[in-house]
Amino acid sequence: MKPVFEKRIFWDVDFESIDYDKSAKFVIQRVFERGDVSDIRECRRYYGIEKITKILLNVRYLPEKTLYLAAALLNKDLNEFKCYSLRQSNPELYPY
Repeated sequence: MKPVFEKRIFWDVDFESIDYDKSAKFVIQRVFERGDVSDIRECRRYYGIEKITKILLNVRYLPEKTLYLAAALLNKDLNEFKCYSLRQSNPELYPY
């Protein structure tokens, strides 16, 4: 059964044509960046915690607050996130 997300999360794409399986990385990242608690729960129900963890640990960018939220929800250290490591190696590229 396909997930039910708020259209506001995907305001810039054709919401009805999203392929949730082929675009898993995009959907998961977008839900964590712009979704609320119910959206994140729906994401976990559809994709499973293992897939979400794998994707979020390897994305190149997450906003700071999203990074901290993901680290707390996934019970992972910030150093395990690729986007955190990239920020540390190039701090002037990521203003806080």
